[in-house]
Amino acid sequence: MQLTSWQTLAIILAVAAGTQLTRWLPFLLFPEKKQPPAWVTDLGKLLPPAMMGLLVVYCLRNVTWLSAPHGAPELIAIAAVALLHWWKGNVLLSIAGGTVLYMVLVQAVFA
Repeated sequence: MQLTSWQTLAIILAVAAGTQLTRWLPFLLFPEKKQPPAWVTDLGKLLPPAMMGLLVVYCLRNVTWLSAPHGAPELIAIAAVALLHWWKGNVLLSIAGGTVLYMVLVQAVFA
């Protein structure tokens, strides 16, 4: 299906508006001098580990545990992410390091 120029423009504007709304809404709802509600603070503490757990489950969903390599690349990469995060405490470094290690494992070591 081919989109018209107007449809493409409408999609771009809708995505841009949605992006701007999600970027500015927190600042409008919770100004710097106003304390956010307790539930917002609680969500800020709860959601990052919950999302990491969700990503781990998502990454392991198609692993075949009963045939070679028995999930070894995934488990090694998960351990590397955990160790990097424990060592440096940097989420970006942990995820990037685990991703690079996983790609090396599945493309060179366990290929």
